[in-house]
Amino acid sequence: MPSQPSEPSQPSGASQPTGAQPGAGAGTGADSGSENPNLDFAGTTPYEDYVKADVLTHLQHPLSDDPGEMSFLVTTQVMELWFTVIVHEWTVASRALRADDPRTALEALKRSVYEMLSLNASWEPLAHLTPAQFNAYRGALGEGSGFQSAMYRRMEFMLGDKSASMLVPHRGAPRVHDELEKALHEPSLYDEVLRYLARRGEDIPEEVTGRDVSQRYEPHPRVEQVWARIYSGDPGSELLRLGEALTEVAEQVWRWRNDHLVATRRAMGSKQGTGGSAGVAWLEKRARKNVFPELWTARSYV
Repeated sequence: MPSQPSEPSQPSGASQPTGAQPGAGAGTGADSGSENPNLDFAGTTPYEDYVKADVLTHLQHPLSDDPGEMSFLVTTQVMELWFTVIVHEWTVASRALRADDPRTALEALKRSVYEMLSLNASWEPLAHLTPAQFNAYRGALGEGSGFQSAMYRRMEFMLGDKSASMLVPHRGAPRVHDELEKALHEPSLYDEVLRYLARRGEDIPEEVTGRDVSQRYEPHPRVEQVWARIYSGDPGSELLRLGEALTEVAEQVWRWRNDHLVATRRAMGSKQGTGGSAGVAWLEKRARKNVFPELWTARSYV
């Protein structure tokens, strides 16, 4: 998985309140000592240096003449950015659990839920496309498909939904392929949760904690029993809070998959998806899968 990014350096002048920067108004016609912000910088602005907005806003290159393609392109790029930060949060949570630091893990999981709310809201510009509107620029996608998103695949791997065959589309991009292959062989977020529970004395079987993590996670009845016991115990326990944080993540994943399904069904019906996927049929299958399955089934025994 990607290493945790170091803390960004403070942009020049960012620690000073607006209007209190040295030379505020210099060379701008503003009165000295006024509340106007500094408008004159030697190079690019500190904001640009930090955010790289000029890079981000020049990454859009529509391939059709349809004005709606710009919305589709920007929306999918925004989704990729949200995938990136969510992978970061789950990586932080996984590392914290390995270090027996549940507080840091819970904070990262909570942030990821808010981020997933924003990710899911990204469907709104695309959720009401008619088939004719989508067809106006669909040809520009060629064989491109969200199914090929490497960062989304890393999200799925972190959720325990792993398959070596999912590396195949990325063979032509060595760096991306290597990162995905590394993620395939690392414990998922849920693997780290179950190992943490085992270290806390919970009855997680060795065949679960020592499983081949490159394979898709399959539910286990004894894990279900552990979660049922946790949910039947102290309602303020740390382990129950961890279970609820994971449940919120799982719910947002389910909503993402269903919103994707509905948007696709509205835009193209049951036609074959771009990139040769089965389209709606594939998405329906994905939407039926629960993330962290025992957290859902255990509720029937509480």
